Amino acid sequence: MASVTFDHVVKSFGPVQVVRDMNIEIADGEFMVLVGPSGCGKTTALRMIAGLEEVTGGNIMIGDRVVNDVPPKDRDIAMVFQSYALYPHMTVRENLAFGLKLRKIDKAEIERRVNEAAETTQLTGLLERKPKELSGGQRQRVALGRAIVREPAVFLMDEPLSNLDAKLRVQTRAEIARLHQRIKTTTVYVTHDQVEAMTMGQRIAVMNEGILQQVGPPQQLYDHPVNRFVAGFIGSPSMNFVDVKPTGRDGAVMLESGTGITIPLPGRLGSAVRDASADGLVAGFRPEHSAIGEGEAGDAKFRATADVVEYLGNDELLHVSVGGQDIVAIVSSSNRIKPGDVLDFHVPGSKLHVFDGSGLSLIGHEPTAPA
Repeated sequence: MASVTFDHVVKSFGPVQVVRDMNIEIADGEFMVLVGPSGCGKTTALRMIAGLEEVTGGNIMIGDRVVNDVPPKDRDIAMVFQSYALYPHMTVRENLAFGLKLRKIDKAEIERRVNEAAETTQLTGLLERKPKELSGGQRQRVALGRAIVREPAVFLMDEPLSNLDAKLRVQTRAEIARLHQRIKTTTVYVTHDQVEAMTMGQRIAVMNEGILQQVGPPQQLYDHPVNRFVAGFIGSPSMNFVDVKPTGRDGAVMLESGTGITIPLPGRLGSAVRDASADGLVAGFRPEHSAIGEGEAGDAKFRATADVVEYLGNDELLHVSVGGQDIVAIVSSSNRIKPGDVLDFHVPGSKLHVFDGSGLSLIGHEPTAPA
């Protein structure tokens, strides 16, 4: 096993810079997820680790070795692609063993590795089948097994679940997480699905437009996003954002929107807002933190009309209108909300976020990189 380090890495295609000054250290044995929207540079970063893309500037290290000029076959990595890329005329056993045969590994060693990989990926009873006789989830496990038999220092996974249906995605992501817990190989996993990122990664690196926005454990990114982009990208449904302006009332700092939302600011935000420019302030709160009722003195409060009610079983997803602005709230389905109902909502002050005109959080966290 080995660590992976990006040291001021830059990647350009002609005049277009797709990865900008990327700095990140992935620890030995860590499961790191690179997440972001399409075109943010996450797959390019993964391909640079693999050696499938040349580094324009900076260094990539695997362990203590700079691998910028090391051929892919000598980097001690194994990659799982979005497509299964299995040989249709070969059995599962032959697919697992093929790469080892090309490397002229001893037959007994190949047999040992194939059997161990098959047991790890629960393919033991399928070794004599061909890919056409397997389900999508089983084919993906064969692709994982083919990487495992390499016994690499680093696993690289490029959206390996995107071809699976919703139920299989949930099942297979749990299998990959269990697999990592057993073999503890350094893993770099790329996805655009923030739910995958939150449920699988020990740490998450959020990227946008080639810039690393924030790196940290899932809970840290959810509770303490450093900027508006991370706040809106992490969490499903995404965070509500409201344009606000500070006002003084009874000696306290308040934020008010033009749509009727008032937000008394607790101490952690009051001083930050006083020091910030009043132009472009945005308040944010998550749908799951909106509750029906008047709340307490320090809560954000607003009255809204229910437009759309999505029944989710235990919960209801409400689209409500506040002075013409759409706000999303998640409440208990026991409330039995109907379209047209007028409701009072409150959001605890501890769950509020405020961002300045450049999109940076005012709560006092330093961004990982300029956004």
